[in-house]
Amino acid sequence: MIKKDNMSREPMNLPNDLRAFLDEAWRHLQEGVADSRSPARYPTFATVAADGAPEARTVALRGASRSQSMLELHTDIATSKVVALQRSPKAAFLIWLPCANLQIRVTTTVDIQTGSAVDEQWDRVPVASRISYGTEPTPGTVISDAYAYEKPSKRERFAVLMCSMLSIDLVELGERHRRASFRRENNWVGEWLAP
Repeated sequence: MIKKDNMSREPMNLPNDLRAFLDEAWRHLQEGVADSRSPARYPTFATVAADGAPEARTVALRGASRSQSMLELHTDIATSKVVALQRSPKAAFLIWLPCANLQIRVTTTVDIQTGSAVDEQWDRVPVASRISYGTEPTPGTVISDAYAYEKPSKRERFAVLMCSMLSIDLVELGERHRRASFRRENNWVGEWLAP
């Protein structure tokens, strides 16, 4: 489980300060977990299908830990994203924050967790939301009409995707555009890039 970190709510104010730029991105990520109205709550999550085609979908961000360099998602184990991740455990997030004119791109490796390892997360899923885990027939199956499916809650289909962050790319589209890249292998020390 990802523990919530406390983040400063001070706005970005030093245009050449890489650390402040990264702090702003983390503030938005953690707001996405805490506030369902935040645009960071629903990032685009991209994987690569078995045939090599890119697949992107909107997901709900359930955890963001700066100290662990981790993002957390919940999913049904029977979805195509899980199949893709079992084949290739790399994925990307794209978050657009219109009020901040900020794009956050994150590359990750993903660990798929199920069973007793995710009991704590399952216990926090509201009962009414548990129907998201167990659709019959399985998600993506061809059906006879728009509503030819059932949504039972199936605990055994609940999975947590622990996304270990490899890199963060930030682009701010202000009066003057700014772009920076931060990599885990460099201990998250950033570098400015041409936008």
